Formats: sequence, C-alpha cells, structure tokens
Amino acid sequence: MKSTETPLTQIPFESMLKDHSKSLRMLAMQLTRNTDDAKDLVQDTMLKALRYKDKFNEGSNLKAWLFTILRNSFINQ
Repeated sequence: MKSTETPLTQIPFESMLKDHSKSLRMLAMQLTRNTDDAKDLVQDTMLKALRYKDKFNEGSNLKAWLFTILRNSFINQ
C-alpha cells in the first residue's frame, strides 16, 4: 500500500518559506514599486524555491537564498 502523505522534509521547507513571505513582499515592493508586480515576483520566487529546493544547502541562510532568487528574478524580468 502506497502512502499519499507528503514527505516530512517538504512540510518544514514550505513552512520556512512562509516564515519569510513578509520580508519577501517588502523587498519586492521596494524593487517593483507596484503591488501587483510585487505579488507576482513573490509568487515566482516561491515557485522557484520549491522547484530548486534540492539546491538549497540545509543549515545555510534561507532568507538570503530567497532574496537572491527574488532579486535575480526581478533583474531577469
């Protein structure tokens, strides 16, 4: 019987992402100066973080990693 439960490692990672969402929104607003663009930028950042979570080194600074993703996403747009 296969389990449909989410792996244990995914739940804490997603929780850690949510912990930084306010800071990401603030940085996104500073960069875009537009509420809708800032929301899109944060959403893009969260999706990329989830997609590339295997690239994140556990124990390193998640907030800095997320800010780098957000800033690079802004530059590339």
